Amino acid sequence: MLELRALHRLHIGPVDLRVEAGECVSVMGASGAGKSVLLRMVADLDPRAGEALLDGQPCSAMPAPAWRRQVTYVPAESGWWAETVAEHFAPDADLPALLPTLGLDAALAQAPVVRCSTGERQRLALLRALRPHTRVLLLDEPTSGLDPAARARVEQMLRQRLDAGGTILLVTHDIEQARRLARRRFVIERGQLQEQTAEGHP
Repeated sequence: MLELRALHRLHIGPVDLRVEAGECVSVMGASGAGKSVLLRMVADLDPRAGEALLDGQPCSAMPAPAWRRQVTYVPAESGWWAETVAEHFAPDADLPALLPTLGLDAALAQAPVVRCSTGERQRLALLRALRPHTRVLLLDEPTSGLDPAARARVEQMLRQRLDAGGTILLVTHDIEQARRLARRRFVIERGQLQEQTAEGHP
């Protein structure tokens, strides 16, 4: 379980939220409302007040790399530090089997990252984050550059992750995607997280 207690940075918060294992919670809001700021706070990537806990263990009591191995942030445009796709994955990753699950050509494993499209990089970044020790996914517009078929594949993989007990905090502009994946839906307005009703109103 992921728990946020009075999390606060800049104009966002304080945020209090509990997300159970196997649950997806979505966050929507206008551009600049602070959705990405919230995810970065949870990932311990930016200074912030308050606390985040994973199964009762506070983030502040863990080395940052240990927290981020379990609570993994996937931005809309991820960073790439090596030349080829394969260099960004563990040596034992079975990329020829893994890539087609998201509609990617197995040969892409040896391709230079710079030759990958935006949509390909989005899917590769998600696959890179789906490690066995990742327990919480913090996803920032994970399908914004994808066509409907690719988006459906990503959503299917995320449902499988939830069924296996994973936790997802999903930032999306797609209300239909939020309805498909999220058990609870929130919107950020004036720095505050407000839960929406089934009809989509706070």
